[in-house]
Amino acid sequence: MTASRPVPRPGVLEIEAYVPGKSAAPAGVKLHKLSSNETPLGPSPKAIAAFEGLAGKLELYPDGSSSRLKQAIAGRYGLDPQRIICGNGSDELLELVTKAYLGEGDEGIYSQYGFLVYRIAILAAGGKPVVVSEKNYTADVDAILAAVTPKTKIVFLANPNNPTGTYLPFDQVKRLQAGLPPHVLLVLDAAYAEYVRRNDYASGLELVAESENVVMTRTFSKIYGLANLRIGWLYGPAHVIDALERIRGPFNVNGAAIEAGAAAVADEAHVAAAIEHNDKWLAWATAEIEKLGLAVTPSVGNFILIHFPKTPGKTAKEADAFLTRRGLILRAVGGYGLPDALRMTIGSEEANRLVVAALADFLAGKA
Repeated sequence: MTASRPVPRPGVLEIEAYVPGKSAAPAGVKLHKLSSNETPLGPSPKAIAAFEGLAGKLELYPDGSSSRLKQAIAGRYGLDPQRIICGNGSDELLELVTKAYLGEGDEGIYSQYGFLVYRIAILAAGGKPVVVSEKNYTADVDAILAAVTPKTKIVFLANPNNPTGTYLPFDQVKRLQAGLPPHVLLVLDAAYAEYVRRNDYASGLELVAESENVVMTRTFSKIYGLANLRIGWLYGPAHVIDALERIRGPFNVNGAAIEAGAAAVADEAHVAAAIEHNDKWLAWATAEIEKLGLAVTPSVGNFILIHFPKTPGKTAKEADAFLTRRGLILRAVGGYGLPDALRMTIGSEEANRLVVAALADFLAGKA
């Protein structure tokens, strides 16, 4: 029977569109946006200067291969630039990988509280999302391996994970890779890698270098403060890069992004300052909020997951509304299956202190 109008492919209408964090406060209230894990330090001044330098060249197409950006990334991490591909944010690269390696009826695995884009990408490719339970808000290697079937083509692992802030030590990541069939692609999403200060953590560069079925994605949207320019990069085996280059759109990274990204990755002093700020205020916010009697999932990122009771008057939904009235915008994470929690980005000193004070007032029943 012929349809009366064009019909999307199977799976598309099962997708729940990604909803970004809120970014508005009531009129007359100073806004502190702590819902999108943006850095309070902003971008490197060198990146800003590089961006401004493109103002007189807007009529020109950018370098279609992002050569300067790839060279800068390769120089910073000691990588082969031919094994790097850049994209319009790491989201685009996650989607390209899924498009290239997963088709109708194939399965893509991700953990219970993994990034929502994984499900979107899998369904958009006509695949079946397979969600694996976590332990203590942390990915479970044994459960992931047990979920692998002959139909599995991709395993996504956000490490550290958003929105929980938890991570798997590198030996566990290696155990996961070793347990996967060689045809299954392990995608390590390391968007928050620069923030991690644990000796047992690694972003995955080593594993990619020595494996044929592992790729790693990174972003400039977090510690580098370039979220508005949408820059991501992927490091992978040559055969994966070849496949992705065949399907990525031409000029998928704009010229301003290429120049600003290249400048940002070279400014290690600015990154060090961002890490220092986060180390101080991540620990402070966690301790102060726990003193209020709220549970906080231990985080290695630039955000924390705050858990609220189901008691009327003290719920996450009510806390969100209370904080919003004061101009403090956190991220509700009900879409991740965490309706009793809010995610708070580590912000400026002012913003962090205001959140703790506001939560104290909220729990005390003050207006």
